[in-house]
Amino acid sequence: MKSIREIYKIGKGPSSSHTMGPERAAKVFLECYPQAGSFRVTLYGSLSKTGIGHGTDRVLRETLGSERTKIVFSQEHWEGMHPNTLSFSAFAGDLEIGQMQVESIGGGDIRICGQSVTGPAEDVYVEHSFAEIAYFCRWRYIQSLSDYVELNEGAEIWDFLMEVWQTMKAAIDAGLSKTGVLPGGLNVQRKAKYLFEQVPDPNIPALKEFQMIAAYAYAVAEENADNGTVVTAPTCGACGVLPAVLKYAQVTRGFSDEEICRGLATAGIIGNLTKTNASISGAECGCQAEIGTACSMAAAALAELYKQNLDQVEYAAEVAMEHHLGLTCDPICGLVQIPCIERNAVAAVRAMNACNLSHFLTGSRNISYDMVCRAMKETGVNLDHRFRETSEGGLAKLYNRRGQSGR
Repeated sequence: MKSIREIYKIGKGPSSSHTMGPERAAKVFLECYPQAGSFRVTLYGSLSKTGIGHGTDRVLRETLGSERTKIVFSQEHWEGMHPNTLSFSAFAGDLEIGQMQVESIGGGDIRICGQSVTGPAEDVYVEHSFAEIAYFCRWRYIQSLSDYVELNEGAEIWDFLMEVWQTMKAAIDAGLSKTGVLPGGLNVQRKAKYLFEQVPDPNIPALKEFQMIAAYAYAVAEENADNGTVVTAPTCGACGVLPAVLKYAQVTRGFSDEEICRGLATAGIIGNLTKTNASISGAECGCQAEIGTACSMAAAALAELYKQNLDQVEYAAEVAMEHHLGLTCDPICGLVQIPCIERNAVAAVRAMNACNLSHFLTGSRNISYDMVCRAMKETGVNLDHRFRETSEGGLAKLYNRRGQSGR
């Protein structure tokens, strides 16, 4: 497996697959053909269907140059095509001088057709399943996944994770400070500040817990929807789950920033396993791949912070993913707003519940994380394409039938 640095990417929202990935691809192509007089970028699949709502066309023009870039939204499909495919052409006058086809595979990563996935050339982790990791840790008397991360990544990983955590906290603070309407035409009001400032009934402690977690999740998800700076965890669309849970744990339990980074390390392993063995792309496997993975990452991070053992960490992650199986990705008007923002809050609370359940029932479980990860992939690839980030089914279709374009 690659470094967990590939799971946590700092960048602008609203979508890792639709903005971060295409931006990265455009920069690669621009480096190859800086002398080009004009560019044409053709979007296919999910990128074509929801590219405007996700800002794909905007980020491509900003990267390549607005005046010299033409965006084509294609309906073409071919056997084996990745749902997030785009092709670049460079021109000198009318003469085409270069081409490149790219797949945006989730989490901001890209695959250039005919080349390997961009990123580290070598694997950092030898193990490729939770079972293999658990076996190795027991053999080496390693007590936690965070220690396992340090062993493989080196002590310098903590500086990286501290930057990740500081960025997550900044996104929370920014989201809690703002009001107004999010861009895109749906007239979605920012709700994080309103949520955070409510005074719930003191006789209902569970309500206070929910309020805090939900406000933190809304804050980050709204920043993402407003093209703010966030951290993929594992994607932009699911970026509010992990920071919300970790912020709540820090505020209520007093964990230091260094301890929170231990949780981030464990969460990174869970995200890495899912990305390696299944998918973190909504266009490929539906929202279960994004929010489901984020929930698993958050549940495992909490289990790490609460000093649970490896079996409990695995169970927390497994429970979190298992109950997101089949979750569709049907963003209204292609915007990462409805139901995406609210979904981050719901998943953050689910992560808390999954961790709590693992505390009591680990010894009775029958399902492994590796098993539920495989089930998620099988479920995802068999979802109808209308429910995999194309905005052609579910809530998106029903909303559009009301005559609302959102643009």
